[in-house]
Amino acid sequence: MGNVKIKICGISDGTAMDAAIDAGADYAGLVFYPPSPRHIGSNDAALLAERSARRIARVGLFVDADDTQIGDAVAAGRLDALQLHGSETPGRAADLRARFGLPVWKAIAVSSASDVERAEQYAGAADLVLFDARTPKGTLPGGMGLSFDWSLLRHYRGSLPWGLAGGIAPANVAHAIAQTGAPLVDVSSGVESASGVKDPARIKAFVSAVRKG
Repeated sequence: MGNVKIKICGISDGTAMDAAIDAGADYAGLVFYPPSPRHIGSNDAALLAERSARRIARVGLFVDADDTQIGDAVAAGRLDALQLHGSETPGRAADLRARFGLPVWKAIAVSSASDVERAEQYAGAADLVLFDARTPKGTLPGGMGLSFDWSLLRHYRGSLPWGLAGGIAPANVAHAIAQTGAPLVDVSSGVESASGVKDPARIKAFVSAVRKG
């Protein structure tokens, strides 16, 4: 599984950023969604961008954000990709990709096979779909440690590149990849010691579990 890409999402301080880079993760996720305990503002985003420079790709996570919010985050965090985690339509995804000239990742909330099939609507609009667990109504759209039935992805043959998120941790990521064949895994709460607090040891363990299979 050495070729599986790894994203550590919800990085909000320099210690976590250094841990992700030192462990060998491919992407650092920066959350620009105020209700989240992992939310960062423009000043922190700029500091993290300066700290990480070209050593890791930075993906900004947004939930139904407007163009101004996204534009400010792109500039501050020197983002390499946009991750849309709300109710953004294929049209909105395509518009943002054209406006900012960055790859767009669209999170798809999954609780049934029909949700997986819905990902195909984003072909031609997004660059990657990220299958995540559907969270209860009124809660955060991700980062809650919930997983879904990974067997739903066992025979997935969509036209878009894709990744797996939701309930993944060092102890189960190898199983998750074996079950789904995921080419990318995205972890947040699974490498935390408390809500919003990344644990460098868990980040290292997660990356090691993926790389060693």
